[in-house]
Amino acid sequence: MSSSAAGATHPTYGNWRRPRRAGLGPFGLVGTVVVFGGLVITLLVSLISLVATLFVLVPLVFFLVPLIVRTPDGRNLYQLLALRVGWLRRKAKGGHVYVSGPLSNRPGGRFRPPGLLSKVEMAEGRDAYGRPFGVLHRRGQNLYTIVLGCEPDGGSLVDPDQVDIWVASWGDWLARLAHEPQLKGATVVAETAPDPGTRLALEVLPQIDPDAPAVARAVMEEVVETYPAASSEMHTYITLTYQIPGANKRGIDDVVADLAIRIPGLLAGLVGAGGGSAAPLSAEHIAEVTRVAFDPAVAPDVLTARASGGTGLEWEDAGPAATVETVNAYHHDSGISRTWMLTLAPRGTVRSSVLRSMLEPTPGTRRKRVALFYRPIDPATSARIVESDRRAAQFMASSGRGPVQARAVSEVNAAEQTAAEEASGAGLVEFSLMVTITVDSAEQLPDANATMRNLQAAARVSMRPADRMQAAAFTCTLATGILPWEHVMLPRELQEAL
Repeated sequence: MSSSAAGATHPTYGNWRRPRRAGLGPFGLVGTVVVFGGLVITLLVSLISLVATLFVLVPLVFFLVPLIVRTPDGRNLYQLLALRVGWLRRKAKGGHVYVSGPLSNRPGGRFRPPGLLSKVEMAEGRDAYGRPFGVLHRRGQNLYTIVLGCEPDGGSLVDPDQVDIWVASWGDWLARLAHEPQLKGATVVAETAPDPGTRLALEVLPQIDPDAPAVARAVMEEVVETYPAASSEMHTYITLTYQIPGANKRGIDDVVADLAIRIPGLLAGLVGAGGGSAAPLSAEHIAEVTRVAFDPAVAPDVLTARASGGTGLEWEDAGPAATVETVNAYHHDSGISRTWMLTLAPRGTVRSSVLRSMLEPTPGTRRKRVALFYRPIDPATSARIVESDRRAAQFMASSGRGPVQARAVSEVNAAEQTAAEEASGAGLVEFSLMVTITVDSAEQLPDANATMRNLQAAARVSMRPADRMQAAAFTCTLATGILPWEHVMLPRELQEAL
């Protein structure tokens, strides 16, 4: 990301660039190798027999055509086929249905979270200030996640200069993540929901004096009853996922102690970036957030229990009683959710408020979560990437003509600016975006689709629904540190090759 000061008080941001795939034109690395290898073999076989040439050339064409045909979001036919086959296999095995609790056939009779969270274990420690914090441990991948909660100050009635300072500080915080040892990725989850009024009632009603005039008591009770109808609650969580080598030999206690040392510095950076009051989330709080996401109807009960001294909820009971995944939705306890994924970042330049409409509360929805995924790149790799992009852009500009060349020149300017900023100390971060909207019934899903179309148009982004993978996408938007690129069937190198 880069900024350009079009005006002293109105800077703009842009210059987002897709990672370049190795390969020739629409082909990936594998397709390019097959093309050149197939041509060589075809030429050699043509020296022997023309009939044999056809037996080599026809299968080659049938293999390459699906690599050429791509959807608007960049996927080829092989990737679409793999997605549909995976969904059919999962549905045939009953993997799209999940049932837990005492009446299920799962051992223990508890309500463990499903899917990508089924093998997650919870540990807890205390940071340097004695605050408890939870650690989500994925033993198979040796990943450890901490969750930070913050209350952003917001941009209302704030001077533009202060907003610019917050944006710059946030960019600096993201750049420093590239120097955070063993960090695999970070996620920012902004969750909004209608205010059930529980917090206001717990705060106001106990403080009403019994001897107060009847009119005053009636006014306060009316405020408690009517005010939440026009208000909403918003929570922001930041998850940091680490992969610590040799952690299994060291033990979970040593890893928790290591993470406890890092938390104060991370929180200080968030406060400077406009994060407001920031603190780590305890194991109980993480379980409560997950429980409410799967069963939105229990949100008032959770708030009431928390105000009374705590829910005592454990991670083993934070999941749903039953879920059903369909092609375009995810049914879970008292809610039905649909998730969209980013396909194209905002084109051109935008202002710092480009995502405001998407982050604000949306009427007609039970809950909404906006998850931003960040993958910091270490300085050595960043330098190699920007130099490679710069050389590729220069080659395209020197080999094209006409309008294509004009577009290539623009690519060269963007690549040169990125290289200059990286050389001056700026960080390089890969990012993506997912949005989950939860409603009460399937009849409200068309309204959610219309809402999402309006939101992405206002934010100038392109998104598509995560069809046939709604359960996994829903889990990724939870504040549990699930990084999508760590849970793919094919390694990233092979995906880029295709």
